This record gives sequence, C-alpha cells and structure tokens, in this order.
Amino acid sequence: MTAKNHRKLSPRAGQQGFSMIEVLVTMLIVSLALLGTSGLLTYAMRQNQGSQFRTQAVFLASDLAERMEANRTTALAGGYDISAPTSDTDCSTVYCTGDDMAASDLYKWKQSVVATLPQGQALPPVHVALGATHTYTITISWVDRQEKATQAAYSASSAVGANVGGTGERFFYTATRTFYN
Repeated sequence: MTAKNHRKLSPRAGQQGFSMIEVLVTMLIVSLALLGTSGLLTYAMRQNQGSQFRTQAVFLASDLAERMEANRTTALAGGYDISAPTSDTDCSTVYCTGDDMAASDLYKWKQSVVATLPQGQALPPVHVALGATHTYTITISWVDRQEKATQAAYSASSAVGANVGGTGERFFYTATRTFYN
C-alpha cells in the first residue's frame, strides 16, 4: 500500500520560489532604468534652462542694437559709448536730445539685463570708428548653473571666471552692430 501512495515528484516541484527571484531581479532592473531616466530628464531640464538664458541674451542685445538704429545720428557720433548711464528719463513723454535718448536707452537696457538674466551684467558698448564705419560691440554676461565649474572666482573688473560661490559658470554673449555714414 505504501507503494501506491508514493508519487513521483514532478520536475516543477523543485522550482518553487524561482519566480519570486525573477520578479525581484526584474524590479531591480526597472528601478535602475527609472533612476537613469530621471537623471537624463534632470540634465535635459538644466540644458533647456541654459538655452533659455542664451535666447534672452540674444533678444537683449538685439534690443539695444535696434535702439541704436532708431537713434542713428547719435550712434554715429559715439553717443552710446557711455560706461555708467544714469538717465531714466522717459523719452516717449518728454523731448530728449539724441544724447539724452542714448543715456536713457542704455539705462533701461542695463536694467532689463539685470532683471532678466541670473546675475546678469551688461558691459558698456565699445565703440570703434574707422573712417565711415562705426562698430559697437555689445556684451552681456550671466551665471548659469553647472555642476563642475573649474574656473576661478568671477572678477567684475576682468569679467571672466565663475561666480563667487563656485556653483555656476559665467557665460558671455557678444554681438556687434556696424553703422555706415
């Protein structure tokens, strides 16, 4: 009778718990893939923000170039070569001379750069006159977050380097506008 009650073990009976190990390994692989995806997403967002700052710098430089074009006579005379404009006169409501308008344009433009870009700085336009050609170089700088900033501390006098905390890198956008007599 004992021989009848004795059953042969099937091949599946020895594999109990194997599916649990498969599930744990699958969960580990999926979690690693999700961590990698989140890191990639974070990197993409950081790069997107950096491109937004570069686009803003392009728009701000174009704004000043258009202001110079609107006040062409003063631009040809070197009127936009002002290191520290202090005039916030609204030339749309009161009469302004060309020099007053240049000072007002530069003041408002510098305020826009500071308000728009992180640690934004608008360097004074550099005017170079060669005969009938007048060229202005417009430079804007800002700090963008980068994890591995290897540059030295930023110096406002030299306009190079990273920000003081070392958590970002100073970027520059330079544009030129040439006027002909």
